[in-house]
Amino acid sequence: MIRSGKRPKHVPQRTCIACREKRPKWELVRVVRTPQGGLEIDPRGKKAGRGAYLCRRQECWENGLKGKRLQHALRSEIASEQRAELTAYSKALPKLVEEREISH
Repeated sequence: MIRSGKRPKHVPQRTCIACREKRPKWELVRVVRTPQGGLEIDPRGKKAGRGAYLCRRQECWENGLKGKRLQHALRSEIASEQRAELTAYSKALPKLVEEREISH
């Protein structure tokens, strides 16, 4: 059997820790626990450390921070100042993202 054309490009999938939806990696925001123990938002998804992914919706961030989902995923406690930084970041996100806006 001879195939013509190119093979479809692999798109890495990740799961949001709050809503459990699988999405392409570039649609999610990565939070990383650095080797030094700090907590950072990793917009490019390239920083070293243990990471967890959240959708670009306030609701997912609230659910991820409210319970211990983010702590569990990062296998680390989250200090109150780190939690405040993540909450501030989430406030800048839209409440609901329509599917049309995500797929360019």
